[in-house]
Amino acid sequence: MSDHRRHDRHDRHHAHPPRHRVVVLALDGLIPFETGIPQRIFGRARDTTTGRRLYEVVTCSTRPPGPVRTDADFAILVENGPESLATADTVVVPASYELGPVHEEGVLTRELAAALAHVRPGTRLVSICTGSYVLAAAGVLDGRPATTHWSSAAHFQRLFPRVKVDADVLFIDDGDVLTSAGVAAGIDLCLHMVRRDHGTAVANEVARHTVVPPHRDGGQAQYIQRPLPEPRRSTTAAARAWALTRLHEPLRLRDMAERESMSVRTFTRRFREEAGLSPGQWLVRQRVERARQLLESTDLSMDQVARDAGFGTAQSLRQHLQSVLGVPPTVYRRTFRTGSPSDRTGTNGTRTDPAGADGSFPGRGDADLADVGRTSMRR
Repeated sequence: MSDHRRHDRHDRHHAHPPRHRVVVLALDGLIPFETGIPQRIFGRARDTTTGRRLYEVVTCSTRPPGPVRTDADFAILVENGPESLATADTVVVPASYELGPVHEEGVLTRELAAALAHVRPGTRLVSICTGSYVLAAAGVLDGRPATTHWSSAAHFQRLFPRVKVDADVLFIDDGDVLTSAGVAAGIDLCLHMVRRDHGTAVANEVARHTVVPPHRDGGQAQYIQRPLPEPRRSTTAAARAWALTRLHEPLRLRDMAERESMSVRTFTRRFREEAGLSPGQWLVRQRVERARQLLESTDLSMDQVARDAGFGTAQSLRQHLQSVLGVPPTVYRRTFRTGSPSDRTGTNGTRTDPAGADGSFPGRGDADLADVGRTSMRR
């Protein structure tokens, strides 16, 4: 008899607490990878002493048992209808590419609303990626912090203005409601839930079997391309173009203003109107983007990257990338370096929510920009 069968028989004949029931709501247009995450993570969680399974994972649809469309070239057969939601301790809503009015208007379809009506009060609710649209359309996220895939965050916020959207983190745990960022962040969230429910040892064992890190560094910020705002006019364009060719040099605000034949005060005002940022903020952003390019495409040392990007020292580079992207430069390089051994071996680390940074240096007025992005950013 296999170990699994022995444990199941042991469960039936001994007074164990009932397993926590996770019900996954499979919607038409589902993404198979994300829909399978709960089974892969919760289904692997076992008591470290007895080996007993700690969760029971069930998949249901909004209709009677039958096929559910996916975004791939196959459907999946779901053997449980919406009544299974009434048995759940935790309900997980993965992403779907066919949300229709949920995604377009922020309202539930009649079929989806009827299915969610089965959910008992007090049930823990979880979304993976854009499954957050379903929770928001149901009113569950009103007044709460939540996240979703970074590419949908702006649309999500417009559609659901009462939700406190944070597009930079991998997941948000708000007690009985949890939301994850895009795709693989669902793994991070499910591992976090196992850790919260049963401790680090159980979660780490699941992570080892799944061949993923128990924690990941940073949040979604490191995956987002961040184009700078397009200027509405071009009166400081020449100064910006000039500065971009000299990011590795000390830059003074007065020198930039003189290139446009303006006073520092007028230049600063015009710059903010056009670029949407102060000169100091803009310069930090440009230097961060330059550092990202160098970390991704070269083998330069951290000191050299810092000098070429204009941060001056490796310590300053680390502080600015940690503040803006939520990860230090070494971790960023491991994650995104093209053609390096790390592409084949992956990364490891702990998750941190990225800190905010506006790049401003209060009280300097028309002072030099030489140290902007070259010294520790003031908090």
